Amino acid sequence: MELFERETDSTANLLPKDGTVNYYGKIFSLEEANHFFNVLLNEIEWRNDEAVIFGKKILTRRKVAWYGDLPFEYTYSNATKTALPWTDNLLILKKVAEEATGETYNSCLLNLYHSGEEGMAWHSDAEKDLKKHGAIGSMSFGAERTFAFKHKKTQEKVALTLEHGSLLVMKGETQDNWLHRLPPTKKFFKERINLTFRTIAGVH
Repeated sequence: MELFERETDSTANLLPKDGTVNYYGKIFSLEEANHFFNVLLNEIEWRNDEAVIFGKKILTRRKVAWYGDLPFEYTYSNATKTALPWTDNLLILKKVAEEATGETYNSCLLNLYHSGEEGMAWHSDAEKDLKKHGAIGSMSFGAERTFAFKHKKTQEKVALTLEHGSLLVMKGETQDNWLHRLPPTKKFFKERINLTFRTIAGVH
């Protein structure tokens, strides 16, 4: 497994093939990152995530929130969410993500991990609600965590550390060919907030 370190070149593709992932590193100062972490922790309408597995509703310890331009419905893990209207701070962060990446987004799925023991299993963000091959901008605040990719056919793996106040973008055929996950760990106990800016298909 390759692990990408500190020197950040946002034009470099972290994936060896079949997709594009760019890491912009820390795009906020420490003071700004701390500010947004605290704001998001307190003003976002966090809810335990739901998944329907074999007909049974499961609630995760990890909490989520879903915001957008319109009350979009977004379905994953057999559960549907309706987007809340943007907060002023989320609009500021969306604009930062759009200016940094040159992409546009109309929605954002947020995750709150209370400790390192909370993570995310291997998956790809290829739900039918999302624009095919659309960019997903991932902004991180709080505890630094490892983020890993695995090629669906070759099982080749790539990983990096997502820093406090950093931005990563997945685009092109990444979701077709790669899985990604946030591995749980006992090393970190601090909270982490992740914002994934997305584009719901068919909406302008």
